[in-house]
Amino acid sequence: MDFNLTDEQQMLRETVRQFAENELKPKAEHYDRTHEFPMEHVKKLREMGIMGIVYPEEYNGAGMDYVSYAIAVEEVSRGDASTGVIVSAHNSLCLSPIYYFGSEQQKKTYLSRLTTGEWIGCFGITEPEAGSDAGGTKTTAVLKNGSWVLNGTKNFITNGGVSQIAVVTAVTDKGIGHKGLSFFIIEKGTPGFSVGKTEDKLGICASSTTELVFDNCAIPEGNMLGKRGDGFKIAMHTLDGGRVGIAAQAVGIAQAALDTAVVYAKDRNQFGKPIADFQAIQWMIADMATEIEASRLLVYKAASLIGTAERQRYSKFAAMAKLFASETSHRVTHKAIQILGGYGYVKDYPVERFYRDARVTEIYEGTSEIQRLVIASNVLREY
Repeated sequence: MDFNLTDEQQMLRETVRQFAENELKPKAEHYDRTHEFPMEHVKKLREMGIMGIVYPEEYNGAGMDYVSYAIAVEEVSRGDASTGVIVSAHNSLCLSPIYYFGSEQQKKTYLSRLTTGEWIGCFGITEPEAGSDAGGTKTTAVLKNGSWVLNGTKNFITNGGVSQIAVVTAVTDKGIGHKGLSFFIIEKGTPGFSVGKTEDKLGICASSTTELVFDNCAIPEGNMLGKRGDGFKIAMHTLDGGRVGIAAQAVGIAQAALDTAVVYAKDRNQFGKPIADFQAIQWMIADMATEIEASRLLVYKAASLIGTAERQRYSKFAAMAKLFASETSHRVTHKAIQILGGYGYVKDYPVERFYRDARVTEIYEGTSEIQRLVIASNVLREY
């Protein structure tokens, strides 16, 4: 067992960290305040190969491994969590199902433009009545004259307002629950496909989170992704990868909070000495650093299992990484505010933003409660 990064992974970490420090971090407060989509950051990440980091070169990807992907998402999120989730949703949720379940023609048509970042993608499962329960999906797809006609609404869709491609679920066979779900690839500009409400969120304010609306939206029959009725299987496979990305995002947010808290604690003087000299502060920092490192190792473990034959173990570790890293991020950002005191509560310092950004990591790609169900079911199955 080797816990050291490869030379390539270490080089990637240094490159993305430098980019985050010089480009993302200085502008994160601006984008958080204005709620603008950080397209300038996405364009630079395109040039770095991050928008298709794990996909083969034959589809214009960078051909790197999934641990490298986790490293990249962590470092981007350390600079700006909004940009981090843009990268994660694009890679894990849109590209992944096309790569693993798409036909060769679909890969050539869509994947090759998504991996370069020329196009941005999104993924739509969640609906007003279908969040944790995908079986509650109301969006329908009916085959008519060689076209699939979709009707329904998806909500809380990351990258929804800026995507050229949406990968979405719909009910193709009613009355049989999960077995009646299928996936479809839908291009922006298709008649009947529109972007609905844009959400005004607590955190990750620069990411585009919208509704997707389908009103008699007709797409070619060949735009079904995978086989009819395979929607639930594709969704679960995709969400496992998405959980690794969000776990990495959570680690990046937590690390940024720890970095800020430590610098502040060493500079801030009270009772004639830096507050870093007080045991109460030291214990908080010790807990923060330990939980972050444990989270990072869980993320790497889960990432290393993606694409291997160990499917069951991967699903369990992806849920563990997502659960522990997201809740760690919440605890760490809470402690960071406590260390900064009143300054932690005002926008002059970034820790209040870290706290707001961290909160959603316990919700999207499956709530903490769902992660516990996944973990428990896998553990019980092992005995």
